[in-house]
Amino acid sequence: MSILNVANMTEHFAPLVLGQGPGLLLAHGAGGGVKANFGPLLDDLARTHTVVGADYPVAGGTLDELADGLVATAVDAGVGKFTVLGYSLGTAVAVRAATRHPDRVTGLILTAGLARPDARTELALDLWAHLLEGDRTLLAKYLLLVAASEPFLAALTPDQLTSAVSELAASVPAGTAKQVELVRSVDTRAELASIAVPTLVIATTLDSLVPPRHSRELADGIPGADLVEIESGHGIADEAPEAWLAAIRKALR
Repeated sequence: MSILNVANMTEHFAPLVLGQGPGLLLAHGAGGGVKANFGPLLDDLARTHTVVGADYPVAGGTLDELADGLVATAVDAGVGKFTVLGYSLGTAVAVRAATRHPDRVTGLILTAGLARPDARTELALDLWAHLLEGDRTLLAKYLLLVAASEPFLAALTPDQLTSAVSELAASVPAGTAKQVELVRSVDTRAELASIAVPTLVIATTLDSLVPPRHSRELADGIPGADLVEIESGHGIADEAPEAWLAAIRKALR
């Protein structure tokens, strides 16, 4: 698809552009955002790359629309070719960007992602969607329980746990419900075999929300993909930022 056909997709994408160098496009997860999901990495990545990201529109969109919108955002920022770093739902956005815009995408780095939801994922999404309609503190406790690893939670003091719940409850982005619903419809299995760019898949081995078997399915389906496993829950930016950055750096080299 020509970028000319999707230029209007940038209307509701507020871009973040940092640094200079080869292009790196960020695709965040459901209920997250560029700074929320990639914050600890941004300054370091911007030392060597032009880093482009955008939070998904509050109004939502299909997987095609999110992929097209992010690609258009990068092109509008003057970045014509780029590696896509996808996290969680963003891995499906990244895969779709690669298959719809093969002239733009030069590589993929897919972290804590999935090709399609399974029964466990469906249950987690059901609870997430239901809790979004009510008490945000209860929602935050649920998300910490499933997204943080047992060692990470065990290391928190009572005061730190209280602060983490409070901060998470206050930071749920508008549009989260639509993003959670989008995860239900994700199924990129049929297009994985057509990915023809260097791909690194990063599995989070202590992840209860998106268990590592999903990353292994991505790696198995993409020709020549490399798989790296990092000991972390789903919130890898909080639990293992240095290991995540090192894996990303190696792939970008």
